[in-house]
Amino acid sequence: MKKFTIAIGSDHAGYAYKEKIKALLLAEGHTVRDCGTNSDAPCDYPDYIRPVALAVSRGEVERGIVLGGSGNGEAIVANRVKGVRCGLCWNEQVAIWNRSHNDGNCLSLGQRTITEEEAFKIVKVWLATEFEGGRHLARINKIDA
Repeated sequence: MKKFTIAIGSDHAGYAYKEKIKALLLAEGHTVRDCGTNSDAPCDYPDYIRPVALAVSRGEVERGIVLGGSGNGEAIVANRVKGVRCGLCWNEQVAIWNRSHNDGNCLSLGQRTITEEEAFKIVKVWLATEFEGGRHLARINKIDA
């Protein structure tokens, strides 16, 4: 599998999975930029998600992973940054479509909605899936226009 430079960030509700996913990524040889938070103390997710999205948008990292309780707010914040295509994924098939159809460069996960095992599976398949291009490329160009 290709090795990526990945920014990762979460709020307090996604902190535990962030730490476990970060360890998984490092163990698999990826380079990880941790944008926080650094505890499960209550915090505001935009403070930690926007830096991930900006790193992706600026090309400082190849991919981003954001986490929260549901992942919804995190995906919204990330998608407000031009050039970021963040998908909220709750199973492996949705993660495959995020990459293969949408060229997703940011993944959002909800710690309160999926098991740790499922989160690991989603991350692995998301990183391994290539963008199909073809008919999907025209749609990506419209999104980015």
